[in-house]
Amino acid sequence: METTPVVSIVDDDEAVRFSLSNLVLSLGWETRVYESAEKFLASGEVASTACLISDIRMPGMSGIEMHEALVAQGDVPPTIFISAYPTPSVQAKVAGSGALALVEKPYSAELIKHWLSVAFGEA
Repeated sequence: METTPVVSIVDDDEAVRFSLSNLVLSLGWETRVYESAEKFLASGEVASTACLISDIRMPGMSGIEMHEALVAQGDVPPTIFISAYPTPSVQAKVAGSGALALVEKPYSAELIKHWLSVAFGEA
């Protein structure tokens, strides 16, 4: 029995979580949503996450700090970062992190779909 890949979405903005979740569901993948990096890390669902979409700037732990914690644990899913503030320093951190992409808000559904396809080896 083949399981549907799970995309975990981490963003402090409820509207972003809702819209991304609906987009991912419409593409045929399952989603789990988290309002903070800390909640995702504590969820027990990291190992079952096939792809992670995370905001960078959030209260508490940033998306980049969460990604670094996942790398340190040795259990980091392919990661797509989203940000309304992709400064050069943020771009450099993401480029050096091994993440798939940094997508600027507002983003198109087609761009998210493209990076999810890359994450799942369908592109």
